[in-house]
Amino acid sequence: MAALRTLALRRSAGALGATPLHGPASSRHGGQAGVSSSPSSSASSSASAGDYYDVLVIGGGTGGITMAARMRRKLGSSGKVAVMEPSEMHYYQPMWTLVGAGAKRFGQSGRSTASVIPSGVRWLQERVGTFEPEQNRVRTVSGAQINYKYLIVAMGIQLNYEQVRGLPEAFEEAGIGSNYSGLYVDKTWRALQDFREGNAIFTLPNTPIKCAGAPQKIMYLADDYMRKTGKRDKANFHFCTSLAVMFGVKKYADVLAKIAAKRNIAVNFRHNLVEVRADRREAVFEKLDQPGETVTLEYNLLHVTPPMGPVNVLKGSAVADAAGWVDVDKGTLQHKRYPNVFGIGDCTNIPTSKTAAAIAAQSAVLDKTISRVMKGKAILHAYDGYTSCPLVTSYKTCVLAEFDFNGQPLETFPFDQGKERRTMYHLKADVMPPLYWHGLLKGLWGGPGIYRKMMHLGFK
Repeated sequence: MAALRTLALRRSAGALGATPLHGPASSRHGGQAGVSSSPSSSASSSASAGDYYDVLVIGGGTGGITMAARMRRKLGSSGKVAVMEPSEMHYYQPMWTLVGAGAKRFGQSGRSTASVIPSGVRWLQERVGTFEPEQNRVRTVSGAQINYKYLIVAMGIQLNYEQVRGLPEAFEEAGIGSNYSGLYVDKTWRALQDFREGNAIFTLPNTPIKCAGAPQKIMYLADDYMRKTGKRDKANFHFCTSLAVMFGVKKYADVLAKIAAKRNIAVNFRHNLVEVRADRREAVFEKLDQPGETVTLEYNLLHVTPPMGPVNVLKGSAVADAAGWVDVDKGTLQHKRYPNVFGIGDCTNIPTSKTAAAIAAQSAVLDKTISRVMKGKAILHAYDGYTSCPLVTSYKTCVLAEFDFNGQPLETFPFDQGKERRTMYHLKADVMPPLYWHGLLKGLWGGPGIYRKMMHLGFK
């Protein structure tokens, strides 16, 4: 079964320069105004030269499917909407934190792409090759030209394991895993089960990443697992992070620092993984504040959060900024140079944490933005940077972090969310997955903003 899954993941390699192995938080971290398995919605097709769509969505991950559903509903049966996505499977990646800790099964995290394409939306199972926004078109790698009136780019983020020497080959050995890839997440759980004693190391790279809390979530779950199985006294936990703080928002950083100290977890700030020597079970870190210096740690369990960056096809493209991210206005999500081009999610240069929760809030704003543009009206609504990270701290507790562009807490519930709570764990494990599949991907969930106002009596 593992071999079959590996084959399926590799065969779903993305048209986007990203795959479930090295792919978008959205489709692979993963719909749906009317998801249907009818031929009109689920059958994929190849692009034909000269194809035209009112709305063309590049990427079938979280942002792509969500916006396709919203656009289909907005335009009705007379509008032509298409999603370009090469992958055959769509994954709800936030679940992989729990898969890596044995609390969920990998199979629970995925559905076929065909099943999440909204009814009435055409699925182009193609890879995008070039963007030509001056001509309102894209070209596929096979050479087909596709024209559009409006373009939404939702390509996610690329995982770059190969930027660490020794990876991804080291995953063939025991004791190492990564919750960021469908190929390696079960290896995390296997490494956790096989651990007997020694160093347990958890890394966070010196690049933008999706779900910045995930590297710590698996660490706290591993700590809880080892306490339950009587192994913790023989384990030395190390969190090696490229950051200078535990988390980007002070309120939650302070909470996590206390949790790490209480659980006897050594935190090594400004340490960036540069090499894995699997034959010797050694992890090499560069000290970012001391250029040229490295430190080598032996490991018995190693969880790797890989370096990440823009998908290859975006780098140097007409729709990207100098760094390779889709260049959009952070408030409206409209492209800064091409008014009929928009971006959403991890592929953009929006300065907020890259999460599915951020995409939910962005989708509601982008829906309104596109409506105003279609009608030739001024854009009124602005995205406030809302994002959320359910910081799982054990098999029964979670700190629900919610915040805005300025790193200020933007909490939904009328109580202090900076505490470990069982209710927040159940929200993460049991409520969010169906909300994702049946709400967000159907274009029906735009984040908790309205509920936050109700719970706080209209006050922010």
